[in-house]
Amino acid sequence: MDQDNLIERSLQGDLEAFNQLVIEYQGIGYGVAYRLLDDPDSAADALQDSFIKAFNALENYRGGNFKSWLLRIIVNTCYDHLRSRQRKRTESLDDMPVEEEYIPQLTDRSETPHEFAERQELQALIGSAITSLPEVLRTAIVLRDVEGYAYDEIADITSAAVGTVKSRINRARGRVRDYLGKHAELLPAVYRHSLK
Repeated sequence: MDQDNLIERSLQGDLEAFNQLVIEYQGIGYGVAYRLLDDPDSAADALQDSFIKAFNALENYRGGNFKSWLLRIIVNTCYDHLRSRQRKRTESLDDMPVEEEYIPQLTDRSETPHEFAERQELQALIGSAITSLPEVLRTAIVLRDVEGYAYDEIADITSAAVGTVKSRINRARGRVRDYLGKHAELLPAVYRHSLK
């Protein structure tokens, strides 16, 4: 069905039409929320909050790129969750490291166990580097390098100029590179030489 038609019906209070929009964008939205919040439960909560906010603010949608409008709401909701998380820093048993279970369906059979372990270590270190970034830089690098959005789309999503977006991405990449350099001993051996 036509997206504009779904939006129009949603504006008239048709929840089924809005649910179709949710289904269309929940995968993209969850990916962005998860990368920004680095926690599956928080990402799911933020996504749910975002869709509720979007439904309530639908009358403020002025046309244009609906995906960018929705992602802007998701990014801002994630910022709210991050600020809330910083205000109530507490130790929780849920936050303690737990050994991940082996999931055979997710194992790439084309690589050796050693290569798999190195790739997992690298992904974890890059994830830590991205998580350590300030919100605006984290958002820029996640939208560009993880989600693959174009600069103009990111500018639309973040309400920033394209030049600002490019600058933020450049700074974020530099900080990630610096972070990896400072933690080079944690990198798999094959990647240590490329940072020198």
